[in-house]
Amino acid sequence: MEALLTEGYDWIRALHVISVIAWMAGMLYLPRLYVYHADAAAGGEASEMLKVMERRLLRVIINPAMLAAFLFGILLLLTPGVVDWSAGWIYAKLALVFGMAGFHGHLSRWRKDFAADRNERPATFYRKVNEVPTVLMIGIVILVVVKPF
Repeated sequence: MEALLTEGYDWIRALHVISVIAWMAGMLYLPRLYVYHADAAAGGEASEMLKVMERRLLRVIINPAMLAAFLFGILLLLTPGVVDWSAGWIYAKLALVFGMAGFHGHLSRWRKDFAADRNERPATFYRKVNEVPTVLMIGIVILVVVKPF
């Protein structure tokens, strides 16, 4: 297993980066759809179109990309010599990744609210939370690239 991980390291890393990019694209776009949906009349044409877009974005892009990012990320963590487990940055990075996954869960729950015409949050709420994945992503990238501690 170790030899397979070491020999496949570049491919695993590439697939991890691709998965993270796809996950982040969806995580940045879905809250923006919620901004528009919060202003749309429940049951109206725009609302129904947004329901379809939100469901497809979550099921076809965001969910599979997150699963792939976790799979390839775990393989990277298991690759000998990739992570210095005595360094603090990896634990901070993992905490932020789990924060991103938690936000993903909130996005999924909010989509169910919109799908059932139960959303009670204003568009301004979604405008504000739209910044969460960006802030988490900045922290994750800095920790991985700079490894400040």
